[in-house]
Amino acid sequence: MFMVSFRLRRKRVLIGLGAVLLATAVFLSGQAVFGEQAVATGGNAQVEVERPSRVRNNDQRLEYIASFGWSVEPEPVEIIEVIIPREFDELYEAYNQIQQQDGFDLTRYQGRRAMRYTYVVTNYPDQPEDVRLNLLVRDNRVIGGDVYMPGPNGFMHGLSLPETS
Repeated sequence: MFMVSFRLRRKRVLIGLGAVLLATAVFLSGQAVFGEQAVATGGNAQVEVERPSRVRNNDQRLEYIASFGWSVEPEPVEIIEVIIPREFDELYEAYNQIQQQDGFDLTRYQGRRAMRYTYVVTNYPDQPEDVRLNLLVRDNRVIGGDVYMPGPNGFMHGLSLPETS
């Protein structure tokens, strides 16, 4: 016959309970951070769009881009590694304000490396060519992005579709 006995100590029970509560809080906050949902606007109606939390390959990046309503050529025209500046100047502060409008914040990544994937946009309103879309990706997660047209009559804005009148 085999017999096991143990004694519950109040301190160990409290530590165990605290660990369970901490693990639950981490799990729930992870769901809030990694399971992104966004609201896409089409006219006056708002429709919830599920965005992937990870973009491990080109197909997932294309799915993420499409969740904003953009159509792009299927292959990026440029893939480069960028370093987000350790200290932002006025230009980068303005760029980060564009990011914040779409729920991103690059201050969390200051001094860190990211990959920039540049795609050609094929459905920009009233602008049939020369529009590009950048995705900033770090650790397979989109941390920012923009839509722009280079040149003297160019523009730049966040990933959200511009409102048309």
